[in-house]
Amino acid sequence: MDFMKIITKQLIEIIEWTDDSRDTLSYRWPDEDKEIKNGAQLIVRESQQVQFVSEGQFADLFNPGRHLLTTQNIPVLSTLRGWKYGFNSPFKCDVYYINTRLFTGNKWGTSNPIMMRDKDFGVIRLRAFGTYDFRITNAALFLKEVAGTDQNFRIDEFADTMRSRIVSIFSEALAKAQVPALDVAQRYSELGDALLQVINPAVSDKYGLEITTFLVENVSVPPEVEQAIDKRSSMGAIGNLNDYVKYQMGQAMANGTGDGAATLPASMAMGFGMAQEMMKQMQQPAPAASGFLPGAAAPTPTQTPTTAPAAAPVLQVYTPEQAAQLLGVEVADVLAELEAGNLKGRKIGSAWRIAQAALDEFLAG
Repeated sequence: MDFMKIITKQLIEIIEWTDDSRDTLSYRWPDEDKEIKNGAQLIVRESQQVQFVSEGQFADLFNPGRHLLTTQNIPVLSTLRGWKYGFNSPFKCDVYYINTRLFTGNKWGTSNPIMMRDKDFGVIRLRAFGTYDFRITNAALFLKEVAGTDQNFRIDEFADTMRSRIVSIFSEALAKAQVPALDVAQRYSELGDALLQVINPAVSDKYGLEITTFLVENVSVPPEVEQAIDKRSSMGAIGNLNDYVKYQMGQAMANGTGDGAATLPASMAMGFGMAQEMMKQMQQPAPAASGFLPGAAAPTPTQTPTTAPAAAPVLQVYTPEQAAQLLGVEVADVLAELEAGNLKGRKIGSAWRIAQAALDEFLAG
């Protein structure tokens, strides 16, 4: 019994902690209800800080190094306890080791789709995920808001909190920035850098953390946005109608989808584009002869060439049959577009007439 009393009255002379894990954020040193000897040694390794807590109040903070625990280098604790200079008695205090190294490769992601309004596609749903790196920068705030009095606080206990916080900030930042969906789905690096400037202050003030890197690895967008991205990547940018016609024609031929109402605009655009090129060539004047035919009399110097009077502009008008033949589609398809109002025309009695300008407007979209 006397032997046990001697053990329990032993004083702590050396305080140190070696982290043998890769996921411990904070560690409360086990004092086993012993007192710390005045003049004891505190060893703080690189990537560590030590926070003293006395009766629920934050006291002194120690950075890496070997520290001698006397009243001279624990001024905050001495003040809290009312110790006078030269106080030599042992004392009790909670000692928390904080792991300040960089924790890398932490995952974040949207468990449910987030809603955003896009000027091109309206209200759409997005899913996103990526990784982030962080470190603890404010030991007292981290202990107060996150770890508490947990003896061994690990990163998996905090992962869900961080993930929820990041997703919330991610959603709010996208809504405020009004970034187009096409840019969200293509410019991951720039998006991650921009969001880092928003997320960092929030987690720093709330949890005492610094996020050093924030990466957006993937954003899942609706199918219609993916199709728009594919077209943008294939063409770069649609220059003029003729280029677009050629592109659509090639896609239709490659896919073998020449039939049906779904491909009507592309088919009409293809046919009309080809017809425009043929008409341009037919309307070009023939080149003048560079010499005289054999046996023909050369014009005298007094002869002046006569200029033919300019022809009056002729309004180009097509019947549905002519438009269908010109565009390479069925007459029924042309009539369907006229009845739907997509292609403008004039109905005289039971017959339709379509002006060239109406075809131009329809194909231009």
